[in-house]
Amino acid sequence: MDLNADLGEGFGIWRLGDDAALLDLVTSANVACGFHAGDAPTMRRVCAGAAERGVAVGAQVGYRDLAGFGRRHIAYDFVELRDEILYQLGALDAFCRIVGTRVRYLKPHGALYHAAACAESQAAALVAAVGEYDDQLPLLCPSGSVLAQLATGAGLRVVAEGFADRGYLPNGQLVPRGTPNALVTDPEQMAQRAVRMATERSVVAVDGTVIPCPVESICLHGDTPGAVRCAELVRAALVDAGVPLTPFT
Repeated sequence: MDLNADLGEGFGIWRLGDDAALLDLVTSANVACGFHAGDAPTMRRVCAGAAERGVAVGAQVGYRDLAGFGRRHIAYDFVELRDEILYQLGALDAFCRIVGTRVRYLKPHGALYHAAACAESQAAALVAAVGEYDDQLPLLCPSGSVLAQLATGAGLRVVAEGFADRGYLPNGQLVPRGTPNALVTDPEQMAQRAVRMATERSVVAVDGTVIPCPVESICLHGDTPGAVRCAELVRAALVDAGVPLTPFT
């Protein structure tokens, strides 16, 4: 199983989360590319830290929305969104190259993640950008989503992702942020959920039903309160359950 986290989400003198500590615990790092968060020095620092530890670097691309942290929907047209994704990919890949690694996958962030799961135009822009830049890059996204379907149809590799720290609806979608039960805040519960995803390929939804959750990568958000402690417990629980941890790329 791969364990990923959203990293590099600071900007200027403001830092969100402990990137260095999380890099010691995860196997893949979703690095913000400067649009929803992140800046050039932050991207360089996180890429260098990942390269030193053998952590796979993924481009976490988002809407051009620093003020809203990429969590507000933007009605981009296809061409503009495709090209802004390419812009972010190229920027992160430059920093990867100079520290001896490369971008190994792409994951959309925030509102773009959710839009691409159900909106064909935005999903198509992501697929087009990856296809033009490097059609060997996997896409990290929800299983069965519109993005997953379009990417598979285009011959791209899709890697299904689950969330140890987010609530699930009975239909398999995430509980929207800002609503009750959107976040799982108990570290022990996160660890239990991660083990269940890895060993039973299922998760308990907010109504108590058990739903399928066949994933290759489990995400922990770097901005979750106590993110490092949560990651420590999740990693330890997976290891104790006999689940090998390795990047999916």
